[in-house]
Amino acid sequence: MRNICFCFQMHAPYRLKRYRFFEIGQDHYYYDDMQTDDNIAWLVQHSYMPLCQTIKEMIHFSNGKFRCALSLSGIVLELFEQFAPEMIDILKELAATKCVEFVATPYAYSVAAQYNANEFERQLTYQSQQIKELFGQKPTTVWNTELLYSDEIADTICKAGYKAVMTEGAKHILSWKSPNYVYSSATSSKLKVLLRNIGFSDELSFHFSDPTWHNYPIDAPKFADGLAALPEGEEIVNIWMGAETFGVRQNAGTGIFEFLKALPYYVLEHNMGFLTPQEAAKKMTAKDRIVVPYPLTWTGEAKDLAAYLGNDLQQEAVSKLYAVAERVHLCQDKRLKRDWLLLQSVDHLHFMNHIDAGNTNYESAYDAFTNYMNVLADFLQLVDEQYPTTIENEELSELLTTINNQEKEIARLEAEIKSLRKKKQA
Repeated sequence: MRNICFCFQMHAPYRLKRYRFFEIGQDHYYYDDMQTDDNIAWLVQHSYMPLCQTIKEMIHFSNGKFRCALSLSGIVLELFEQFAPEMIDILKELAATKCVEFVATPYAYSVAAQYNANEFERQLTYQSQQIKELFGQKPTTVWNTELLYSDEIADTICKAGYKAVMTEGAKHILSWKSPNYVYSSATSSKLKVLLRNIGFSDELSFHFSDPTWHNYPIDAPKFADGLAALPEGEEIVNIWMGAETFGVRQNAGTGIFEFLKALPYYVLEHNMGFLTPQEAAKKMTAKDRIVVPYPLTWTGEAKDLAAYLGNDLQQEAVSKLYAVAERVHLCQDKRLKRDWLLLQSVDHLHFMNHIDAGNTNYESAYDAFTNYMNVLADFLQLVDEQYPTTIENEELSELLTTINNQEKEIARLEAEIKSLRKKKQA
């Protein structure tokens, strides 16, 4: 039986205010609260809330047969709690249906996986704890930032205890293989790898209202027919996209919400079903191994990190940021640690893109870079006050390794105590 796996991704950053050179050392608050509020309110009104309401209806009218996943960064959940608490309410309602999986996502939606494995693991842990507290689920599947994945990153994910990872079904890593199977990591065979079907996903994201598209107009019966027509034996079709596809990229007037609402009926009519990523990883055997020696994302034609790390500005910014990772982790200043998280959001790097900077108020990539580096200069001064640059990185790294090992040992012992208590009560 063929199954469809839907996942919708939500993230928004704390926007930086206009921060000028003469403010360095004087002003330690970096964020434009009004712009952040306006941005999240707009996304909630036009996309996130209507999408969640639609998912709720799909689950109800399919008698629980429609199932999907949500990828929510820790930062966007913070923003919901602060500016749009109604989003937390409806997400809790979706969690209560038992038909929605909340996947693990880096808290800051950062590229930490590429620069600091310990920081990447921490962010997954922070966000997973947040998901557990809010929605009562313990994530076992990872959606890394922009579906960033490589064999090296797979090792970190597997060692952290996750069972599956989601990434892009790019042609250059698949070759003759189909994305419509479950695979395993080339370096960590226990880790299941799920691959996004680019064709079906992008048809909704970018072509739903495009009159020049060969399959236009796209409606639910036609889309379901296309899924059913795939070669026999292809068992899972992963249709993943940014949630803003619904209501922003494809506005409500295109009929995108009505399309989504009708889709389960036609999918089920073809004797196909729906699974969450966790269910797919549990129920399906890996077809083969996937080798990904270099960083893979879902962005651009090359499916790499060029949109975030492709120019000198971006590389300068990110190298300066992650150069102080050890110092930040060792300090006890909660505000500094919070700024460290918020400044890692990949959006800040994307705004420095010369070609496509996305939704930004900056005049140019250089403008975005200058503003970010001014903020970073002040932040680095504060870090230096905690742990001066005269202290060698190697010395700090050794100390941090010791602390990390102690934390892991404490966590292991706490889990052992908890298990023994359960056995004693039984």
